[in-house]
Amino acid sequence: MFEAMIDPTARPATSATGAALAPRPARLAGLTVGLLANTKKNAEPFLDEVGELLTAEYGVRNLVRRKKLDIAKTAPAEMRAELADACDVVVVGVGDCGSCSASAVADGLELEAAGVPAVVICSEAFAATADAMADLKGAKGYGYTRTPHPVAPLERGEVRERARRILPDLVGILTGRATAAA
Repeated sequence: MFEAMIDPTARPATSATGAALAPRPARLAGLTVGLLANTKKNAEPFLDEVGELLTAEYGVRNLVRRKKLDIAKTAPAEMRAELADACDVVVVGVGDCGSCSASAVADGLELEAAGVPAVVICSEAFAATADAMADLKGAKGYGYTRTPHPVAPLERGEVRERARRILPDLVGILTGRATAAA
């Protein structure tokens, strides 16, 4: 018999209306960027393209690539701590389904709480899921970048084009010069 029922969607009464974001760098040149991929098809190639573009066009010094093994769960605490220690900013993605979009936003918010600016990439079809997770975590209106759905079946050239298309928004979120469409 249950003594109490827990509503997993309820927020604590003292919840803030928005989570604090980590301080943003003015530019990315010379910085180390973390790329946190999930196991969705094309997540790693998408983030690899983002990393290559950030290096070539924005002067990023180093890339740290990590892959979480479960799309529906946040990255292990040790992996997030490693990224927080080694990276100046982190790109998380690709949210291309409901579970992976929600967990990507949760990863981004966990990194922000650790003091590392993060940007999450989600496909437009799962914006409601991403927004719901941000709201659940006390970060209503959390900015992330969106790409058209789907990402998984794209060919390599299409992945590169999608990465190029979101790059200005992604850089704007990381540097605080722009806010993703919410």
